[in-house]
Amino acid sequence: MTEAATALRETPLHQACVDLGAKLVPFAGWDMPVQFEGVREEHTAVRTHAGVFDVSHMGEVEVEGPGALRFLQRAVSNDVGKVEIGGAQYQLLCNEDGGVIDDLFLYRLGHDRYLVVTNAANHETDLAQLGALSREFDVAVRDVADRYAMLAVQGPHARDVVEKTLGIALPPRMHVAAVHVGRRPALACGTGYTGEDGVELLIDPEVAAPIWAELLEAGVVPCGLGARDTLRLEVCFPLHGNELTPARNPIEAGLGWACKEETGFLGAEAIARARAEGTSQKLAPFLIEGAGIPRAGNPVLAGGEEVGAVTSGTFAPSLERGAGMAYLRTDLAAPGTAVEIDVRGKRRTARIATKPLYNPNQRS
Repeated sequence: MTEAATALRETPLHQACVDLGAKLVPFAGWDMPVQFEGVREEHTAVRTHAGVFDVSHMGEVEVEGPGALRFLQRAVSNDVGKVEIGGAQYQLLCNEDGGVIDDLFLYRLGHDRYLVVTNAANHETDLAQLGALSREFDVAVRDVADRYAMLAVQGPHARDVVEKTLGIALPPRMHVAAVHVGRRPALACGTGYTGEDGVELLIDPEVAAPIWAELLEAGVVPCGLGARDTLRLEVCFPLHGNELTPARNPIEAGLGWACKEETGFLGAEAIARARAEGTSQKLAPFLIEGAGIPRAGNPVLAGGEEVGAVTSGTFAPSLERGAGMAYLRTDLAAPGTAVEIDVRGKRRTARIATKPLYNPNQRS
C-alpha cells in the first residue's frame, strides 16, 4: 500500500488544533484532536459553560428532487413525512436484516431538499447504500462533504455565546436554519452529541479557522474526541461501531422509537419481527458501585456466568465513577439488577441503571 493510500485526512481546522497543542490521533481515516487541555477539563467545560468540537470529519449527503420524500421513506427508518421544512430528525440506515449500517441526522432544507449527516467511518458505505436505493426514484443523491466544515458548540451557555459572537439567530432544538457565518452561507442546526444544549454549525471550510478563533476568543473551550465520548456516554447516546453495528438491530439497541415500520424502509420487516418477538439481548446502561473503570469488551457476569459484554465504558467525570453500556441477557437488563464487570481480571460490582446516566436538566 502506498504512502498516499494510508495518509490521514486533515480537517480545515487541523493546523489550528496543532497550534493549540492538541494531542492528535487517527480516527476513521482522519488526524483528529483527542484532547487539548485534558478530557476531564474539557468535559467539565461543556457541562458548565461551552465547548467547541471540530467535527468536520463527519460526512454530508444532499438529497434533492420530486421523489426525495418517497426515497427517504424507503432509505431510512424514521418517518420523514413528519419533518417540516426547517426540521431535523434522528435516523437509522439499516440493511435487509434490520442491522444498523449507520445512525444519521436528517435536516429538511426545502420542499424537496434534504441534508443527511453521516458518521465519518461510514460515509462511503452510506453513500453506496443511498445511491443504490435512489435508482428507483426521481431523486439526486450528492456527496457534499467537501462543502462543509462542521463545528459543534455545546454547553449551557453555548447558544448565547454563538449568537452574540457570530451575530446570528439560532433555530430551536431539532431544527435547522440557513444563516451566514463569516459572510458565507451556512447552516445552524439545533442538534448535538453531548446531552447539553447547543448548535452544530455547517460552514464554508475557508472560514472555519477564523470562526474557531472567534469562538475561543469569546471564552468557548476547545474540546477533543475524548470529551465528546465521555459526554455522550453519560447521556447514553450510542456510538456506531460500539452500540450500533450491522449485526445489531434497533430494537435490542433501544432505538425502536426511531423506527416506523409502516413507512416500508429497508429492514422494516426484520425489525417488526424483533419488536413483536423480543430479542435475546438488550442494551443497558450501568454504573460501577466501587472502584474500577470499565472498557469496551469487558465481560458482564451474573451468578458467575458470562451474560454479555460492555460496548462502551469510561470514568464518567460528572458522576465521579465508572460507567458504561453493555449488551446483556434481556432478563437482566432491568434497572436495579446487580451484575459484575470483569475489568482486567478483577470483578467489579455494577448495577443496571436508567437512561440517561447523567441528566443535565436535573443538575443543581
